[in-house]
Amino acid sequence: MRKSTRLFTHSLFGPVFKILVQNKPVCGGCNRKMPSLVHTEIETAVKGFLIDQEKMTEVVERMTKEIKMGLAKDTHARAVIKCFVSHVQDLPTGKERGKYLALDLGGSNFRVLLVNLISNSDVEIMSKGYNFPLTLMSGSGKALFDFLAESLSEFCHTHGLENESLPLGFTFSFPLQQQGLSKGILVAWTKGFSCEGVVGKNVVSLLQEAIDRRGDIKINTVAILNDTVGTLMSCAFYHPNCRIGLIVGTGSNACYVEKTVNAECFEGYQTSPKPSMIINCEWGAFGDNGVLEFVRTSYDKIVDKVTPNPGKQTFEKCISGMYMGELVRLVVIDMIAKGFMFHGIISEKIQERWSFKTAYISDVESDAPGEYRNCNKVLSELGILGCQEPDKEALRYICEAVSSRSAKLCACGLVTIINKMNINEVVIGIDGSVYRFHPKYHDMLQYHMKKLLKPGVKFELIVSEDGSGRGAALVAATAVQAKSKL
Repeated sequence: MRKSTRLFTHSLFGPVFKILVQNKPVCGGCNRKMPSLVHTEIETAVKGFLIDQEKMTEVVERMTKEIKMGLAKDTHARAVIKCFVSHVQDLPTGKERGKYLALDLGGSNFRVLLVNLISNSDVEIMSKGYNFPLTLMSGSGKALFDFLAESLSEFCHTHGLENESLPLGFTFSFPLQQQGLSKGILVAWTKGFSCEGVVGKNVVSLLQEAIDRRGDIKINTVAILNDTVGTLMSCAFYHPNCRIGLIVGTGSNACYVEKTVNAECFEGYQTSPKPSMIINCEWGAFGDNGVLEFVRTSYDKIVDKVTPNPGKQTFEKCISGMYMGELVRLVVIDMIAKGFMFHGIISEKIQERWSFKTAYISDVESDAPGEYRNCNKVLSELGILGCQEPDKEALRYICEAVSSRSAKLCACGLVTIINKMNINEVVIGIDGSVYRFHPKYHDMLQYHMKKLLKPGVKFELIVSEDGSGRGAALVAATAVQAKSKL
């Protein structure tokens, strides 16, 4: 009997294209039929990544509960989403002026910046990125901060700033419990870092001690902040209605503007004259207590075991750039081993952990329907040659499954925060390599947020330019201005 065929619109998200498929079962939760080019075993392997609307609603409900626990004094200690108080209560007015230094340690990248706020439309930035030795990620804390101080000194001498005492904003993109605007205690390392002697310490003091050991520059660190706070501040300088900052890059996190009276872990939450407080959610730890097991796959558990912090940063490991490529690689080598891709032939390169870069996902999904130019380059770099079209479609399908889950979970997080703020209109400042470079991430976020939000709620997703640099300078500027008014 001849099998029936029909035209099918194939896409896990975003722009669609038509290919010829045979009638096949609808995949769990995604409400569509599968492309015939993708083997049913591959469909089964990635099924766990294809979370449906019901599961997304459940994620929002569970995250809402965890955020409320993080904010409340009585439950904060056992909360996994810590909702740390940032001590940033002043948003930019657009009138901030002057020169400020900024340090940006966001992972394996490190920069020093000089930010000159000339007007609300004219911001001059000079910056230098420094080659960050990977050995510093697992060495001593002293070595790490000596390197930061050395780089800062070199930058200041290059620009003739060694005798100036400029205010410094320090973007330190790891979980911090802030005890003041310039006092932040490292709670835990993430993003592959494991430096000794830093967890539980005030990182501003460690930086200042390293600067003092050199004795060749004058630095006044007025603020330490998370990169999400910088992202929010940088966006708010141009968009006054910005109330959420989101990072989707190597790691993932979000912050938002909360009512000060709800920030119970802030000592003056009942008496503060300022109505708002930026809360650093540290949402990467969502699920560390097991509440996200229903959206995790066996591949997530394998990735988790080989990280420096197994059992930690569960949500981040489902959505951020540090892990997405490895998830794709694990599915691919599993399918190769079972003979469902590349004729069962595996290359030496793809057997290496972390060899499938998350940037490859963006490359593969950037190809137009039926074209494989970028895909071919990726496969060539991985030492996989002579592939057939079904293999390339399978790779794209796996990439789509991993990236779409990331965007869906991110959308859940943003919707949770918007619901918590109980507002009808908001601008969201976003930064990070996954959001910036994945060809469909922005569209996916928009689509799934609209499906989850209450009718009538308006939001705008905006790329926040240099939140870690300009944002740090703006936090320093608002701190200096606030102090001058006292």
